[in-house]
Amino acid sequence: MKVKICGLTDAAAVAASVRFSAAYVGFVFFEKSPRHLSYEAAKALSGEVPPGLCRVALVVNPTDQALDELLAAVPIDMLQLHGHETPERVSKVKALSGLPVMKAVGVAGEDDLPTLADYAQTADQILVDAKPPRDAGRPGGNGLSFDWRLIQGRRWAVPWMLAGGLNADNVREAVRLTGARQVDVSSDVEAAPGRKDPARIEAFLKAAMQD
Repeated sequence: MKVKICGLTDAAAVAASVRFSAAYVGFVFFEKSPRHLSYEAAKALSGEVPPGLCRVALVVNPTDQALDELLAAVPIDMLQLHGHETPERVSKVKALSGLPVMKAVGVAGEDDLPTLADYAQTADQILVDAKPPRDAGRPGGNGLSFDWRLIQGRRWAVPWMLAGGLNADNVREAVRLTGARQVDVSSDVEAAPGRKDPARIEAFLKAAMQD
């Protein structure tokens, strides 16, 4: 099982993610998020991540210029597109950045499932997340889940990661129902919005990686 701890904002949370064997750490670059980082802060945190652990930059509908500025300032291993980027835009971002790209796709019902297959043709990975409410200010990190039975037994052409409302108490059930081999968590390992709790990170990682 591979786990991504997303929305890290301080060194203690990074250290806990490393200590308890996260496979990915995520840094958010979206001003409406309580987890948003400046490039300077992200560069410092990125420097605390040892080789072999994937550093992911979450961005929302980034322009070419914004991507250039981010990648010039912060050492990153993967981009996560979390906006309304089209499959064509995913391909362009891959070409421009030279990095693997994960595309987040919101799911609320069966009508959303074909979109996952569409993005699996261009992205290096897909993040299967809960679709945010129409009035939500953020495209993710809202602590919401979807009916995991919708993707039970489904597979795509690229690796995929399950997100949305996961916590230490439900992650094993989510894995059982979906067959996920990668999971993502953010708000449910926080003591307050934007402030990760190392103890909750530890609990989630241990729960997710139980045999």
